[in-house]
Amino acid sequence: MAGIKSLAKETAVYGLSSIIGRFLNWCLVPLYVYLFPAQQYGIVSYLYSFTAVALVILNYGMETGFFRFANKHQDPDAVYSTSLISVGTTSALFIFLLILFLSPVSDALLLPRHHDYVLLLGITVAVDAFCNIPFAYLRFKKRPYRFAGIKLINVGANIALNLFFLLCCPAISRHALGGLVNWFYLPLGGQEFGIGWIFVANILSSLIVLFALFPALSGKITRFDGTLLRKMISYSWPLLVLGVAGILSQNMGQMLIPYLFEGNEEAARKMVGLYGANIKIAIVMVMFTQAFRYAYEPFIFSQAKNKGEDKTQAYCDAMKFFVIFGLFIFLGVMFFLPILRYFIAPSYWAGLRVVPIMMAAELCFGVFFNLSLWYKLTDRTRWGMYLSLICFVLMGALTVVLVRAIGIPDGYLGAAWAALISYFAVMCISYFVGRHYYPLPYQIGRMALYTALAAILFVGGELLNFPQAVWLTYLLRVVFLLAYAAVVYRCEFTKGIKSA
Repeated sequence: MAGIKSLAKETAVYGLSSIIGRFLNWCLVPLYVYLFPAQQYGIVSYLYSFTAVALVILNYGMETGFFRFANKHQDPDAVYSTSLISVGTTSALFIFLLILFLSPVSDALLLPRHHDYVLLLGITVAVDAFCNIPFAYLRFKKRPYRFAGIKLINVGANIALNLFFLLCCPAISRHALGGLVNWFYLPLGGQEFGIGWIFVANILSSLIVLFALFPALSGKITRFDGTLLRKMISYSWPLLVLGVAGILSQNMGQMLIPYLFEGNEEAARKMVGLYGANIKIAIVMVMFTQAFRYAYEPFIFSQAKNKGEDKTQAYCDAMKFFVIFGLFIFLGVMFFLPILRYFIAPSYWAGLRVVPIMMAAELCFGVFFNLSLWYKLTDRTRWGMYLSLICFVLMGALTVVLVRAIGIPDGYLGAAWAALISYFAVMCISYFVGRHYYPLPYQIGRMALYTALAAILFVGGELLNFPQAVWLTYLLRVVFLLAYAAVVYRCEFTKGIKSA
């Protein structure tokens, strides 16, 4: 259990920074949706989905490759230096090519009049890609507090800059003190620049993070080992395909909807805006998965050095407790969704129907990621590529079919169902293939029990809804949450209970 305790501790630290950071960024959503109509916010969600894909491409699996080789190479600093030089070079090349081909790239993104948005986010994603390597180095060195601190600096700077550009600058500009901001505010378009200020805040906060990471960079870019890089790329390139297919799958709906309804751009952007705003409520599950991921990758590679049943038990326990906490989060969000919905404007509430679907989809994705250890530890990363490609093709086909079938204005529901079906399918495929290459005695019966219990409690919470006595509704839902926790405690921590 020592390994699990260490994993839990680091997950808690990474999770705290991730949860606080995501929550604070989440709090920007009300600002955006109250300031901008769904059509405008749809552009933000749409572009962010493409930058997420670009970030994965620019990292090309080097994060995981760094952990793999740093743990088995005699000189981890050489691995770090080689990774920095490689990702730094490709990020700089990306910025150069984007500037050179800015117009055709903007046209391809269906934003021919918004070259500035594309350029700002392109530079931001290149800086972020480079920063991911020193962040990985901090995780490798087991410095979660420094990692968390810098992540929170990024979030704090982004929020402060958003508030400054979107609220303070317009107010100051209209009064006698306008000269304090008008020298930069008006030349960039002032209030008419609108959502563009969101992207300006992004790039400035990313540059602040780069500066904060300087101690992890100073004196580290000293060696470049071409032979080592070739080995790392050989290991990582399937992870690149895996990552690109995975992130394309995660953002499939927001990326495809505008192309599926060409000629109805306003309606399509509104659907993207509704979808993008409401899946932010499901971000709690994403935060949990992300926090777990930060601690899990170093954990599995460090545990791989051990022998015997201890590491096997640690892997199985990690899966079980991921499912336990994931289901608890699902119930918590769904039981209190009538309160959480106030984080977005009432004009966006029509999209609340996607929240339970996307919460379940993200839980399946988290289990799928947890299962990835079998192909990472056996150096069969091509299987990760195959699984992600299956997910990508399946989700793409389902998204096109379901979104078009449902049509305007609720087509985004098709994207949510496509995500859930696809993640569930690849989760199952990964489990059964993994049993052949790296069999682990997962407690399937126990996890199925918890899933069934959570499903029953969810349905019960939805049915036992008393509009005339709201307090009773929430009291019953709290009781249901406590009942779930009590069953888990009885099964997991009471002596004498045998494993399923």
